[in-house]
Amino acid sequence: MSLETPATPPLPDLKQRLAGPRILLAPGVYDALTALIAEQSGAETVYLSGASIAYTRFGRPDIGLVSMSEVADTIAVIRDRVQLPIVVDADTGFGNALNVQRTVRVFERMGANALQLEDQTSPKRCGHLNGKSLIPAGEMAGKIRAACDARVSDATLVIARTDAIAVEGFEAALDRAEAYLEAGADMLFVEAPRSLDEIRAIHARFGGRVPLMANMVEGGKTPIVNAAGLEELGFSFCIFPGGIVRALAATARDYYGNLVANGSNEAFRNRMFDFAGLNGVIGTPEMLKTGERYDTGAA
Repeated sequence: MSLETPATPPLPDLKQRLAGPRILLAPGVYDALTALIAEQSGAETVYLSGASIAYTRFGRPDIGLVSMSEVADTIAVIRDRVQLPIVVDADTGFGNALNVQRTVRVFERMGANALQLEDQTSPKRCGHLNGKSLIPAGEMAGKIRAACDARVSDATLVIARTDAIAVEGFEAALDRAEAYLEAGADMLFVEAPRSLDEIRAIHARFGGRVPLMANMVEGGKTPIVNAAGLEELGFSFCIFPGGIVRALAATARDYYGNLVANGSNEAFRNRMFDFAGLNGVIGTPEMLKTGERYDTGAA
């Protein structure tokens, strides 16, 4: 009986996929379980949201509390569990250009396939919160160049995000994005456009030159457009980063309220997995069977 591990299929090439006509939708995830369920649901890639790590790990807002090492640990456990490409929110790169290079090296080694870097000052905050501030455009361009120089593989994408709309205005945001493209960014992310006209203007400036990314946040500053609509508007990549946490938080509040009120889960049974159901999702029977191959005396 052979004990060889089956060969892992190669990951899809994100650059090639983004060059195609279909938009790529990335559900937001924050741990291996959410990434696994996204993969089982048919997602082609996942987006590791820094905000969602802050929400779930700390019960705190996205205001720069998450460290580089905490994100790296999360990438590693997700990569160990799923075969999908992982696009990672790398915030500001956790420091200056030299910190950015270390972040790129570590995240790439942990299994990231793309890193998103933004031009906020540290500590950063969610792109849909007020009160943001920016580093100079030239400094951010240097961080993009540093990231490109640090990556081991050209297949690892560097995504440049600007938060300038809320700070310097829409035209300044486009100018910053232009500078980041010249610095070598593989994709542009102009965060928090406030109208469909601004979304169209982003495409008018950059469409056909570089893949464009959009962020859909229910209740945020940008009008919600579904993936098909964003594709029609010329975007290549869209993320729904915090939706899973908002969905789980709403469910958790209902679950705990029901449990405390009723003293059991019986009234909630149709909204949850039972023991066997969850074990089926996470592959417990298969893992135990694999373990049996290594029991003492097994042939």
